[in-house]
Amino acid sequence: MSKQLDSTVIHPTAIVEAGAQLGVGVQIGPYCIIGSEVILKDHVELVSHVSIAGNTEVGSKSKIFPFASIGHQPQDLKYHGEPSRLIIGDNCTIRENATLNPGTEGGGLLTQVGDNCLLMAGTHVAHDCIVGNNVIMANLSGLAGHCVTGDFVTIGGMVVVHQFVRIGSHAFIGAHSMVDSDVIPYGMAMGNRAKLSGLNIVGLKRRGFNRDEIHTLRAAYRMFSSSEGTLRERVDDAKSLFSGSDLVREVAEFISSAERAICLPRNSNNGQ
Repeated sequence: MSKQLDSTVIHPTAIVEAGAQLGVGVQIGPYCIIGSEVILKDHVELVSHVSIAGNTEVGSKSKIFPFASIGHQPQDLKYHGEPSRLIIGDNCTIRENATLNPGTEGGGLLTQVGDNCLLMAGTHVAHDCIVGNNVIMANLSGLAGHCVTGDFVTIGGMVVVHQFVRIGSHAFIGAHSMVDSDVIPYGMAMGNRAKLSGLNIVGLKRRGFNRDEIHTLRAAYRMFSSSEGTLRERVDDAKSLFSGSDLVREVAEFISSAERAICLPRNSNNGQ
């Protein structure tokens, strides 16, 4: 299909139910099915065979590829038809066979994906997840219910993230990992079960963090992951020693607010 048309184009084989709201320049390809409560913002493109249901909003200039299932009933036995929502941000790319579910009463009735996200083939965003901006999920990776990811998170292929896990901003999760503990901002985790394997230095450099910021964060990371004292004591010490660093403060606050175990290196003491 052509890009950035001013008029909406709907293929004759597509089904758009009465009540659906379509913005300027929306393009709906062959055999798509759009439910009555769906909102497609300006210049959304559905390539073909896309099914969007429920109270679902897709942000402008987002593109969804064949056989994606968007906004259908969540895979939660506690769901009983409550009017929950799914919101997808602007400029997102959702590839083939991806599944995104709306929220549930037990999680605030909302699943949300931020702007500029890339969800590759076969990815899954479960009910009540909150996904930040500029997040990349590689092929066949999945977020279980109630997960939260910060901005600029990268999740490798075939990664499974346990329900209620938080992944901090700019973190990187290596392929084939099973993540059942919170991953700190700027961290890099991998394995089954995943353990912290350092900082996401490549990502930090690519996103313009300067040498001094990275050096300070590295020093704080060594304190976080040492075996001396409890984790809480190490976090307090690092926060005090590097009080001028916004990055260290972000990591320290992330750890202090954790309700689950924190993903740490294999030989680190996770005592509270």
